[in-house]
Amino acid sequence: MKHIGIIITDQSDPTAQAFQKACVSNDIRPHMIDLRQRNVTVGESLSSQITDIDLQQLDAIIVRDVGAGAFDGVSFRFDVLRQLEQEGVLIVNSPESIQSAANKYYASSLMAKAGLPIPRTMVFQDTGNALKILDTMKDAVIKPIFGYKGRDIIRIKNGAIINNDGTINDSDLEGTIDAILEQRGMLHIQKYIVNPGRDIRAFVVNGKVIAAIYRTAPEGAWINNLSQGGNESRCELSSYQKELCIKASRSIGTYFAGVDLIEDMNGDSDKSLILEINATPSLAGIYKAWGINAAEYIVNDINSEL
Repeated sequence: MKHIGIIITDQSDPTAQAFQKACVSNDIRPHMIDLRQRNVTVGESLSSQITDIDLQQLDAIIVRDVGAGAFDGVSFRFDVLRQLEQEGVLIVNSPESIQSAANKYYASSLMAKAGLPIPRTMVFQDTGNALKILDTMKDAVIKPIFGYKGRDIIRIKNGAIINNDGTINDSDLEGTIDAILEQRGMLHIQKYIVNPGRDIRAFVVNGKVIAAIYRTAPEGAWINNLSQGGNESRCELSSYQKELCIKASRSIGTYFAGVDLIEDMNGDSDKSLILEINATPSLAGIYKAWGINAAEYIVNDINSEL
């Protein structure tokens, strides 16, 4: 019997459970692994154990979530995955692709290098130049480089901070920029794309788009993420949009990914831009909208390669 490890931080996570069930249905033994519980001994050889599991003996590992936290801890867990990859264990997605996708600046650079359309993006490390470009752009968003689930995104329109419900925030813009710079050391600024109140999450598995969903923000809101109250519904992609998603996944090096697209106000698919790519996406939205179990696609493909 083949053995696949599933890297998790939450046993009850629906996506983690979907991977577990997909392994069982393919006659594969799943091992739920929290790398935060791992200890390593380095001497004449490398010993990699979590309880009774020898990670180096696994046939493959699917990464759902390595966990957040202090830089040293997160870096260590990725080092563990890289070491296992070097030992010949198939890691899906690869540690390099997960880190590339998680870094919004670097991911945007890779996609731009591949000739893919992204919103105008600029990075600054000082308040003065940031305020000048925000004035020029008129409508923009400031995103954390390593943010997720639509958290800590700030929209600046005509010099005012816009709350997610569309109301104006009275906070001082310059003071807000100063605070972000003090915390993060840089500003990742992206042009806000006026849209129909939704974005698109497409799921790419092994170079194919298996399905896509619209994520529609609540009335009056501008952040579409499901974790921020957005709703999922079925989306039929154009051939152009499918090509964008496949190329985006390829540019980052992901085996499976959630690729986020944004349309213009008229919903013109040929003017779609790529917002982000997620290398550890939740599979819940696609299942709710389409009844499609993406975990089955991923596990089936991995199983055929083992």
